[in-house]
Amino acid sequence: MKYSLTLAALTLMLSSTFSQSYYFPPADNDDWAHLSPDSLNWCADSIQLLYDFLEEEQTKSFVVLKDGKIVLEEYFGTYERDSLWFWFSAGKSLRSLLVGIAQEEGYLDIHDRTSDYLGEGWTSLPSEKEDSITIWHQLTMTTGLDEDEFFCTDPECLTYVADAGTRWYYHNGPYSLLKEVLSEATGQGINVYTNSRVRNKIEMNSGFWLPVGYNTFFLSTALDMARFGLLILNEGTWDGTAVINDMEYFQQMINSSQALNPSYGYLWWLNGKDTYIPPSTSISFPGPMAPAAPSDVILAAGAQGQYISISPSEGLVIVRQGTSNDDDLAAVDLHNEIWERLSQLECTISTIDEVEETPIEVYPNPANKLLNVNVTNNIGSAHMYLKDMGGRIVLSQGLMLGENTIDVHSLSKGMYTLLVIGNQEEYVKRVVIK
Repeated sequence: MKYSLTLAALTLMLSSTFSQSYYFPPADNDDWAHLSPDSLNWCADSIQLLYDFLEEEQTKSFVVLKDGKIVLEEYFGTYERDSLWFWFSAGKSLRSLLVGIAQEEGYLDIHDRTSDYLGEGWTSLPSEKEDSITIWHQLTMTTGLDEDEFFCTDPECLTYVADAGTRWYYHNGPYSLLKEVLSEATGQGINVYTNSRVRNKIEMNSGFWLPVGYNTFFLSTALDMARFGLLILNEGTWDGTAVINDMEYFQQMINSSQALNPSYGYLWWLNGKDTYIPPSTSISFPGPMAPAAPSDVILAAGAQGQYISISPSEGLVIVRQGTSNDDDLAAVDLHNEIWERLSQLECTISTIDEVEETPIEVYPNPANKLLNVNVTNNIGSAHMYLKDMGGRIVLSQGLMLGENTIDVHSLSKGMYTLLVIGNQEEYVKRVVIK
């Protein structure tokens, strides 16, 4: 096929298909409505490349919802639709919602002293320092307590580093004690309160808190993680039923809670901010947490890459469960890589003048390390350009008549456009690097 010099690339942006009318699935997941990837102009070859990447990254499950409907749902290895897996620290975001519901019901106020619920001596701090720590500080990771004993919740582990509210550090111990605060305030166990306030209302088929050492982790299927993500996407209301009515708390929860780390709300990670502090450090880094993701993404993230990633502007909920070699307690780098590959799913559509057979052959396609471009007819002084999905030229070289070998081993997996110019004509091929 020969393409004219006035090649017009028609790129269908995902955002153009998004609406704010959400579908809510019934209790039976088998009846959950699906949306074809074709309707979003997502290419099957690119989806397979995404799945290959996820499998390499030790993924167990991967789900994408668009406006509530399932677009992608894939399971790896022995993991199945009904398999349960730990949310790890992604459960922090669920617990944050529970705190907001408890405040709405009058059980607590997030500006109450933590010692009002845990009693005096829950830390090793002097009483005046201990009494300055509030539930708000637990929600925002600003208790000022020493994180050296990261998981420990015993008083001897909770020692002074800085005044509450003056230092941000991702610290599990103070967060874990929110379970005790909730139980003391409501008079109910964490599972009972979760079931009655959230799980039953959004018709989750699984999900429970499991004590593991100092921690209490939530477990569920991937689809029940997706249900929770859809609830947050719809601002705390499920199919017309409000799970939380306190919109002031809800908005505080999913927006910058303090200036020390603007990329953190109330136990939610936030994209699109000027700086972020990742777990395991107090160093602030410039730029957003996930440059490849939409700027409005809010993220429930756990160790080894447990994600509920939500983009309100695009109506998307992304769920990933699995393991990882990444030691990052929230694995923010893997989250960014997933969004980068999601952005490459879209097919490239061009206007085509099909006037004669192209003199260009490309093989193998998909390619791994080497790509061969065979020029079968003399098209003069020819030159090739390999462009990524963003239109950026990633490789460029001259071509001779016959076979030309191009080294592509350093390129990221994904869809590319091969543009060959010769005899004042353009020849275009779609190329997949796997």
